[in-house]
Amino acid sequence: MSKEDYKDVLGEWQGHHFGSVERICADDGSMELWIELIPDRGTPMICSECGRSGEKVHDAVERWVQDLPVFEMVTRLLVHRRRVACAHCGPKLEALSWLAPYARVTQRLARSVAELCSVMSLRHVAQHYGVHWDTVKTIHKRTLERQFAKVPLPEVETIVMDEFALHKGRRYATVIMDPTRKQVLWVGRGNGRESICPFFEALGDEGRRRLKAVAMDMSPAFEREVRFQCPHARIVFDLFHVVAKYGKEVIRRVRVDEAKRLDKSNPMRKVIRSANWLLLRKRKNISSRQDRITLKEILRANRRLSVVYLLSEELKHLWDYKYEKAAKRSWEQWYSRAIRSRIEPLKRFARRMKQRVDGILAHSKWPLHTSLLEGVNNKIKVIKRMAYGFRDDDDFFLRIRAAFPGNP
Repeated sequence: MSKEDYKDVLGEWQGHHFGSVERICADDGSMELWIELIPDRGTPMICSECGRSGEKVHDAVERWVQDLPVFEMVTRLLVHRRRVACAHCGPKLEALSWLAPYARVTQRLARSVAELCSVMSLRHVAQHYGVHWDTVKTIHKRTLERQFAKVPLPEVETIVMDEFALHKGRRYATVIMDPTRKQVLWVGRGNGRESICPFFEALGDEGRRRLKAVAMDMSPAFEREVRFQCPHARIVFDLFHVVAKYGKEVIRRVRVDEAKRLDKSNPMRKVIRSANWLLLRKRKNISSRQDRITLKEILRANRRLSVVYLLSEELKHLWDYKYEKAAKRSWEQWYSRAIRSRIEPLKRFARRMKQRVDGILAHSKWPLHTSLLEGVNNKIKVIKRMAYGFRDDDDFFLRIRAAFPGNP
């Protein structure tokens, strides 16, 4: 192909014209296209610092820059970059529309890389364009920073927050979402009070006053910080987390105690010890006929397990009420039955929940739940798998926000 043919394919580069054009065989056996670009004489130069034009060249340097592939050949440009003798700024690089200062890839290659990163892993994008992985990561991160680094927090009235594992059992992060627009507003390291404090600082005084309800798990740290930052906002406890706490502190404890009370020769002892998952599930969600029979036998044979199981079902119904007064009456009945049960783990749980019952009753007015974040958590796992894990938390958090930009 002639120079003119390559020019037709690649277009022109502002302020430069073709010098030499060569096809080179790289070390790995692939073909590369090397093009020398020489500055046009007599064209006005623009200072990259102040944008003023200048005519005097301070000096010039040669720099290798990569461009979009041509016919599957990696394209490398040997650019003679001029420095303008700017009367206002001193020696500065000439501003070029197709090449950022000190960049090693052209603007159009950077745009193509950024677009492809939204649907492919960084490793595959790097292989596709023949660009180093670090270069691809830098381009992608800068693109996300331009879009999401500064959060123009909308006028949210409700939010949901939850934690997720960066590294299971070692490091955690917190995600905050607008449940109305399905938008991830903020992601930060840690799962303590100090972790979510920057979000409320970003909201500002007006934003904190506007906030009316916050859905969360039963994290004491989250609850204390929300009450401190937004004392007027209602805290809404998520059904799943309350029931999980009940299962751990009440059902599991009573099941173990009742199994220990039975003689080792009693066949029901083994059944009770292995029935944890049966006792934690709703009766309607047990599909196996044999499992339903087993559950019925356990509840018929053991009064204490029967009580905690039935009260578990009643506890879940507290999230079904649409009026707070009705929910409060139902809670008072549930609490009274729990205290009269003479089952210590159940009584302890009821007394603890009494101190925080407003978080349950608030659901009748603000039907929020953190299950909305399950989709976020699943997407987080996909992003992790695509990247084979992340060492750069900031890049990871930007990707999460990019995956949930919100409904228009």
